[in-house]
Amino acid sequence: MRLTMKMTQHRCISSTSKLITEMYGGHIPVMVDTVVDVLDPKDSNIYVDMTFGAGGHSKAILQRAPEARIVCLDQDPKAHESALALSKIYNPGQIMPCIGTFSSLPKIMTELNIEAESVDGFLFDVGASSMQFDTPERGFSLSKDGNLDMRMDQGRENNVSAMDVVNNLEERDLTDILRKYGDEKKAKQIARALVEWRYMFGKIRKTKQLVDIIESVFGEQYHKDKLNRKASVATRSFQAIRIFVNNELNELHNGLVAAHHFLKPEGKCLALTFHSLEDRIVKRHFHGIDIDEKLNMSLRDKSRLSDKFRKFNDAYDVDSLNIMLNDKKWSPISKKIMHPNEEECKENPRARSAKLRAARKL
Repeated sequence: MRLTMKMTQHRCISSTSKLITEMYGGHIPVMVDTVVDVLDPKDSNIYVDMTFGAGGHSKAILQRAPEARIVCLDQDPKAHESALALSKIYNPGQIMPCIGTFSSLPKIMTELNIEAESVDGFLFDVGASSMQFDTPERGFSLSKDGNLDMRMDQGRENNVSAMDVVNNLEERDLTDILRKYGDEKKAKQIARALVEWRYMFGKIRKTKQLVDIIESVFGEQYHKDKLNRKASVATRSFQAIRIFVNNELNELHNGLVAAHHFLKPEGKCLALTFHSLEDRIVKRHFHGIDIDEKLNMSLRDKSRLSDKFRKFNDAYDVDSLNIMLNDKKWSPISKKIMHPNEEECKENPRARSAKLRAARKL
């Protein structure tokens, strides 16, 4: 009787995100409807979930294509345990749980006997997962006190924690990290406050300590998030330290390079990002913009800087333009960034800053 009632409840749910939440407990994968629609998974095809997390996106793919094969990658041991549990439900070899960083993908794919240009789709859901934010002892959360760690792999390979960063780096280096990875306007003042705290009180060990130190710099000031709610002034600093500790931007770049190598021609790559620096890296890959190139350069500007195109400085003919355009490795599926709708942001506030880009391999 209870099973019948539960199935009836499921049939009444139109949103895939709600269905996934009901079936797999609490975790709401961001933009899951859009992700599955754009990826359009097929049975027997191979997909790589580069950030398995709690498995919401992978499970949604399997709902659409129950016989799809999925490589479930994550550097977090807890996420790997979830992937192992999922693999036991499906046919042997259908779900392939793997632990490692994006940079380790080539080695992992070799071990799985998956060759170049044999994968149908890749999915990146970049940044810390809900599972990590909801576990205070991991050190990602601002609202829950815990050890100042922030290592996504829980120290499996990464020996440098957030505690090491805030307690050992000089003021100048801390300023650079907060400014570069958090776009924090008060980076210098925060870095100075951290160093002064160390001299006066010793090591900074807890997330609550770090939040208090950062808040002392801002006084009565506060930020508002995209839902116009009061947000912690420590958010940008926590984000910057986390990105630095986990080498996230370099890893994303390496992951996108690896994805291109293993995708079939016309294979799809989807990337969910929550930070402007992450999105910029994805955009530059998908639109064929050099990773070190200045923003918003015209085609003429690019040609002036390139030895390859220097002869085209003064005049552009069809052939020369085709040479430039044919260097691109990706074809964006949508020219505009895809965002979560208002309803999803209300249902899942962590989705409010999400940006989804998708491209096909040329």
